[in-house]
Amino acid sequence: MNKSLTGKVALVTGGSRGIGAAIARRLAREGAAVGLTYATSPEKADELVRAITAADGRALAIRADSGDPAAVKDAVAATVKAFGRLDILVNNAGLVAVGTIDQVSPEEFDRLLAVNVKGLFVATQEAVRHMGEGGRVINIGSVNSDLVPFAGFSVYALTKGAVASFTRGLARDLGPRGITVNNIQPGPVDTDMNPADGPFAEQMLRLIAVKRYGRGDEIAGLVAYLAGPEAAYVTGASLNIDGGFTA
Repeated sequence: MNKSLTGKVALVTGGSRGIGAAIARRLAREGAAVGLTYATSPEKADELVRAITAADGRALAIRADSGDPAAVKDAVAATVKAFGRLDILVNNAGLVAVGTIDQVSPEEFDRLLAVNVKGLFVATQEAVRHMGEGGRVINIGSVNSDLVPFAGFSVYALTKGAVASFTRGLARDLGPRGITVNNIQPGPVDTDMNPADGPFAEQMLRLIAVKRYGRGDEIAGLVAYLAGPEAAYVTGASLNIDGGFTA
């Protein structure tokens, strides 16, 4: 099997479960050494590292709350120390808060910004210090930056809109260095946070053209493409992968 990322090193934030775990597994399968951060799931992070190692891959689990700038910086440093370089950053860590404008507390708002926006900024700023020509920054945003079909998602959509805008600006900043920056915007994906049989599923399925939730490995496939050599001319893009949710 031709492994498109052999010799590369990736860091996936929020990589112990759900979409992040699927991304870490796929990048490792493509030949990359993978650092993955976790905040609250050490058992799942260790299990994933063991699975990647058992398949002849290389992986490192790093405890780091993405809302803590010092921890994020340390995670980048730990990945570089373990594997000698950093080529790919996947900003996957994120939180969801559901509530209308009169229900979201200032503390919840601050926490959402800290993880979904500032954590992404800090990780990117630190990671690109180590990247050269061919570097990749891949943000995991949300289709809610384009479409908010239900009440209660305004603050979450605000943070993901910021990710989309930041992606476009970063593409300009980093393009001259040969580093691409892209934003993947998943629709409803079957995860612990948003299960396909959860409380929002019936409403969501009415809006999905293919009438099913997405899978983590489908998001990971798009990440692998953007991380690879064939995507060298793709930058500044926000790419929806949503089963027609926004069609």
